[in-house]
Parts: sequence; C-alpha cells; structure tokens
Amino acid sequence: MVGSCLFLRIILFVGVLGCRVNGLGVNWGTVASHQLPPKTTVKLLKDNGILKVKLFDADNTILDALAGTDIEVMLAVSNQELKTMTDFDKAKEWVKANVTKYTNKGGVNIKFVAVGNEPFLKAYNGSHINTTFPALKNIQNALNDAGVGDTIKATVPFNADVYDSPDKNPDPSAGKFRPDIFATIQEIVDFLAENKAPFIVNIYPFLSLYGNDDFPVDYAFFDGGKSIVDSVTGNKYTDVFDANYDTCVSALKAAGHGDMPVVVGEIGWPTDGDKMANTANAFRYYSGLLPKLAADKGTPLRPGSYIEVYMFSLFDEDSKSIDPGNFEKHWGIFTYDGQPKFPMDFSGKGENKTLVGAKDVKYLPKKWCTVNPDATDTSKLAEKMQFACNKSDCTSLGFGSSCNKLDGNGKVSYAFNMYYQMNNQDDRACDFQGLGKVTTENISQGTCNFLIQLEPPPPPPQSSSSSGSSPDSKSSSSSSSSSPSSHAYPSLSASLVGLAFIAVLTFMLV
Repeated sequence: MVGSCLFLRIILFVGVLGCRVNGLGVNWGTVASHQLPPKTTVKLLKDNGILKVKLFDADNTILDALAGTDIEVMLAVSNQELKTMTDFDKAKEWVKANVTKYTNKGGVNIKFVAVGNEPFLKAYNGSHINTTFPALKNIQNALNDAGVGDTIKATVPFNADVYDSPDKNPDPSAGKFRPDIFATIQEIVDFLAENKAPFIVNIYPFLSLYGNDDFPVDYAFFDGGKSIVDSVTGNKYTDVFDANYDTCVSALKAAGHGDMPVVVGEIGWPTDGDKMANTANAFRYYSGLLPKLAADKGTPLRPGSYIEVYMFSLFDEDSKSIDPGNFEKHWGIFTYDGQPKFPMDFSGKGENKTLVGAKDVKYLPKKWCTVNPDATDTSKLAEKMQFACNKSDCTSLGFGSSCNKLDGNGKVSYAFNMYYQMNNQDDRACDFQGLGKVTTENISQGTCNFLIQLEPPPPPPQSSSSSGSSPDSKSSSSSSSSSPSSHAYPSLSASLVGLAFIAVLTFMLV
C-alpha cells in the first residue's frame, strides 16, 4: 500500500486503474445463452483489478481459466446438489473433484465453498431446510479431511429474508432470524463459528423500491434522505443498506454470535427491466457504495469496520428466470459482451473512470432481423412476437425499460431480432411466416440497442463410439437456448403461452 491508498485500506493493483476497495469482489454468473470464453473473462477481471470472484457452481472450464491468477475464488455447491451432499462420501468426492484438484501450486486460489444459494428463501417453501446443514457439515469436514480446511471454509449464502425485526419493534437492533428456520439457522451459525467461517448474506436495496411506490427513493441510495432513528440504540440510519446489515448483526447477536464476520455475498443495481432499473440509478448506487466501503465507515452497530462485498453481477444473463421481475436479467456492471455500462471507480475516490471492456470479442455477422416491410397480412404479428419473446429476452420492452418507447413495429422487430440472435442468426429464425426479414442495417434506436449476439464456441468433438455427453460435461439451464435446433421455428408452429400474454403484447404494439 502506498500514499493516499493507506488510510483507505485499499489494495494497490499495478495495472490500468491503480487502487482498489479492499475486499471488493464480483459474482460471475453463467445463466446466459451466449457467454464470453472464460479466459476472456479472466483477462477482463485482471484488467480491472478485480481480485475476488464468487461462482454459483464449480465449472471446470472457469476454474481452469482462473488457475495461476491468484484471484480469490468462492465456488459453490448448487441447491440441486444439497441432497446429494448429505452423503459424506459424496461430499468427499465433490471436494476431491472440485477443490483439491485445483489447490496445487499454480492452481486456483479457492477461499470459500458456498453450500447452496439462498436455500432458505421463502419462495422455496422449506424445500432445502433439512438438507442444507448436513451438506454444510459434510463439505467442511471433507475439506478438513483433505487437509485444506484451515484455509478453505464452507459457508451458506443467505437471502436477507432469513431475518427481520418484529412489526411492533421494527428497529435494526431488534433483528431476529425467522421463527420457522431459527433452530436450523442456530445450528448453522454455531457450526460457522466453530470453523471460523463468515456469515454470508445477499442484500438488495433495489428490491425495497421495486413494486413499492411508497418507499422513499433516497433511502435506497447513500447520498441523502431523511434519517430513521433506532428507538432502542438511538442510531441514525440514512440508507437501507446499513439498516439491513445491522438487522443481520442483531440477529446474529440474538443467536449468540454478535461478533461473527458478515460478508455481503450479493449487492448491486439492475440497469433495465423496470422504471427504477437504469444506468443512471446504478451509477448513483455504486457511486455511494464504493466510497463507503473504501473509507471503512462500517455501520452504526459496527462503526469503522471493513465490509467484504461481492458486487452482483459481472454480466447480464439473458437466460435467468424473470419470476422476481424483468430486471433479473440486467444486473451486470458489464453488458453481455463484456463492455462497461457506466463509469465506476473501484478505488472509492468517486472519480468517473471507465472500466476496461473485454478484448478480442467475437460476434456473429452484422445482421439483424426486422419486420418485413413488404408483408401484406400482419394479423399474426402479436402471435409471432409472443413466440419470439417466449423463446428469447424481451424484458427491455417493458414499462420504464430501455426499449419501451419504440413504436409497434419497432417492438416487434426487437422481439424478432432477439429470437434471431438467440438462435445464432439462423435464417429460419427470421422467417415468422413471412413477417420477418434479415437486414444488414443497424436498426437500434435511441436507448434501445438491437444487439448482435456473441459467436458461439465450436461444438466439442463428438466421440464416434458414443452419442451421449462425456462424463465431465456439465448441463445448465441455458445450454439448450443457444442452439437453433433446440427450438421449433414459428414458420412451422407457434404454441401459445396464453391469451393474457397475447393481450399484453397486443397492447405493446399500440
């Protein structure tokens, strides 16, 4: 550390952008139809001085790309694997295949294993309550048996809905874990304390605003607004992050672990898909968060403390579920192709710096799909638009989103192009029974980008002796969405999701 960086407790990184907020990491999600090669992404991380990444699985191609970089890694056991990990032998096999395989000299700098992802989320209706703690114990014990348990810790990233303050006393100092999971959480935090592992929680101030027009907007950010006073401690809270974090601290204290380290596993601001999700608000949010972290301001219950944070997330992910909202696909600080969306200063000094984008990105040809101006029968436009949206990503067309101001034909063209790009510009994917037409003219308008998708990787070599996938291959929710052959094209048949969705799309055409 040197000069002015010393009192900020930020890391000196010899590279393009200099100093960094200490403890700042990023989530690297992969729920996307088209992805940058892992080595390209690792180069982007290094170019921007991002020294910590949090993964949602243990993908061997990503781990191979991270080998030898010294980037600190949190890899993960997925929720789908939790039940399997309740078998200790299976847990040992998992650790051998995904951890100790990479911990040799020049390997991967693995620091944590996340066991599940928000497994006690209310929306899961308790489906992981009986498997999470046994899986956590087995993974940590397997790490211990492998001789790496002193340096690699197992933990569980929780959603902030695992704790709250009672309605009659809604102060941060009154935080408690939810009654329905308290016994299990108690076992987990006892085990974390025993193994010197941190408590990880995902905090999303954006969600306080989403769908709640009565929530004070400024309270979601860090740059002003009226303070709320804790009636017990007298502490003043000027932002929802501090209030949420301290509610977590209070819940841990009530469970007997008031000094347990708390890591913020996910925090960020989406840039599309909602009236409050845009680059201006994302810039405003990070412009408040990063200086706060750099200065080690802490929170009222932990003043002057260092807070470890993983930004959510690295890239937009077009194959994510939109059950939480249309914004769910747009959390990236970089676009799908690794280009910065807005200025960010990782030093926390508040300077408007431009992040370093991904280099040598390979795209499909400069072609787009648009509404055919020569089409005579347009009665099925809404139906075809619905099909295209159902098979791709039309979240930018929603109210308050970046493409919402397009006219009717513009919205249909956007949907057609997203489907066309999703299917690697296969000509059949721009047919739509004669309603679509391929053009070499960029049809982007204003804030609405008609994207060109990334060039897909070459298919892996197929063994002549077997038609199945190799034992090392990994399936994912997005693996089929990048292949044109995986969809029935609308020129053949278009199955409708429902009349309600058709009605919405018809309205969008107006």
